[in-house]
Amino acid sequence: MSAKSWAIDIDRDDITQAQLVTDAAAPLAPGQVRVHVDSYAMTANNITYAVFGKPAGLFGNDQGYWDFFAERDAPGRLPVWGFATVTESAADGVSVGDRFYGYYPMASDAVLTVGKTGPGGFTDVTPRRTTLPPIYNGYQRIEALEGYRAADHDYWPVFRPLFLTGWLIADQFEDEGDYGVQQILIASASSKTAIGLGFSLKQRAVRPETIGLTSAANVDALAAQGIYDRVISYDQIMTLNVATPAALVDMAGNGAVTRTVHSHFGSQLQASIVVGKSHWDAQADVEGLPGPARQGFFAPGRSQKRIADWGGAVFGQKIAEAWLGFMDVAPRLTSVDKRSGGDAALAAYREMLSGQADPKTGIVVVP
Repeated sequence: MSAKSWAIDIDRDDITQAQLVTDAAAPLAPGQVRVHVDSYAMTANNITYAVFGKPAGLFGNDQGYWDFFAERDAPGRLPVWGFATVTESAADGVSVGDRFYGYYPMASDAVLTVGKTGPGGFTDVTPRRTTLPPIYNGYQRIEALEGYRAADHDYWPVFRPLFLTGWLIADQFEDEGDYGVQQILIASASSKTAIGLGFSLKQRAVRPETIGLTSAANVDALAAQGIYDRVISYDQIMTLNVATPAALVDMAGNGAVTRTVHSHFGSQLQASIVVGKSHWDAQADVEGLPGPARQGFFAPGRSQKRIADWGGAVFGQKIAEAWLGFMDVAPRLTSVDKRSGGDAALAAYREMLSGQADPKTGIVVVP
């Protein structure tokens, strides 16, 4: 099967049910291109996409992440971030051999509908995608990627979307006066989004203390990275100074950790932000929490706000500058594990879903 075009179909109602299938190449319609996915990353972020594959209100309409690459009557196709090369084109402005960074299905090949082409790339205008967040629909030429360096190529799919989310969370904290807190507790601190947040906060001269929360086995290794001011285990949360105003950023939707933090700090917890849901099978246990109401963080919405505030060019420059600074340290934080073919892709998905993936390793799949 690996010599043919393949895709991974996921049951929309049970994300543990996934299978590798052959994918027939249908003729292109005018305006479409076919791309071969050169490489993509499999991270906990993708599990969040699967959890919210069905409509959950994130997009302000009746759509979810399954709507990017599958019709409603078909199995789900998981979105992933990566690079692809055009292998066939029926669209003006896009040629065979052009290479793009963007959002693709977990598959060896994909068909995209080209609209709004320019020197930097194009926007996918497949009808079901036009009402989804625009940040997911842009495809950027490698030559036009701000902050791109060939040496960092594999880190783009592994870290770029997650670093951007972390950077945007840090920006929101600064914009909100840090919610008046003196310490920011970051749960699932070994996750790549958390590392992006910790790194971004550390660049500020004046800021709250950052405290990474992780499992006991990860404390020493994570502390040695120097991303956070302090790293403690989950069972040490109750030792934190309850008189010090705090905020919680929960990267994985871990209800037990959230309850512990809320119960410990009570009214001294000024903000509780949930970012992801990689702990998809964990008991929520968030009813009747003391302290503030939990608020979700949605990176596309924050991106759109900042693009409106600053303009697209300035937004791009700011994130490129921050990204290049992060790329100077990323190789010591995460190693890249490259895997090839459809069977490896399915195994990587199952590994991430089960929570067995090593957070210090970035999985890159080469279809």
